[in-house]
Amino acid sequence: MLRQREVAERIKQYILHNHLGPGDALPTEAELCEAVGASRSSVREAIKTLTALDIVEVRHGHGTYVGRLSLAALVESLAFRGLLSRADDFRVLSELVEVRQTIEQGMAASIVTASDEALHGELLDLAEQMAECAARGESFIEQDREFHLLLMEPLGNELLTQLTAAFWDVHAIVAPSLDTTPESVRETVEAHRAIARAVMARDVAAFVRAVEAHYAPVRDNLREGLQSGGSGPVPAGPGDF
Repeated sequence: MLRQREVAERIKQYILHNHLGPGDALPTEAELCEAVGASRSSVREAIKTLTALDIVEVRHGHGTYVGRLSLAALVESLAFRGLLSRADDFRVLSELVEVRQTIEQGMAASIVTASDEALHGELLDLAEQMAECAARGESFIEQDREFHLLLMEPLGNELLTQLTAAFWDVHAIVAPSLDTTPESVRETVEAHRAIARAVMARDVAAFVRAVEAHYAPVRDNLREGLQSGGSGPVPAGPGDF
């Protein structure tokens, strides 16, 4: 009897070999059993696994379809890993910040070259919205997330955009819910303004420096947290994203 993992792999291969994409219908359960050479019970269990990974989607009363193929499972697993213990909290955040910074700085030339005036205006507007929220003592997490997703937009690379969103979401989930400082908020706002201005000026070097300035305070705080064994304070909230 085939193992559940083997059946799941065969269903994935079926999707690939038949060039199915997100939203396309899979055959009926009986037809799928025949196609992958497995029993109904094995196929049902495999479908459950693939549904959890967003590879397939079961629409009750309608059938089974290829899923959105999002990174939801990655977000869940990374967030859970970080929430297991305080020490992992700092470690996961530190790794996430490193990856986010590496992606943005690594794509600097492509971002500033491919950007247009419409994007320049949106980035600057979001940075000013952050400043206004900060002045009112409000969080600007939504604007911050949108800002970083917009940086990836000119690239036309869906995977990069999904990865950016996934890492940002994990960061938001795992970040310790401690008080932030007015200074860290000001630094965050100014860093976003500097990033927006660098994109507008198509200045790659300035963009790289602004991204470095954006993540430096977070990396320093996380480093302190790791050195203290996870017991030290790490500002969270608008200044940590």
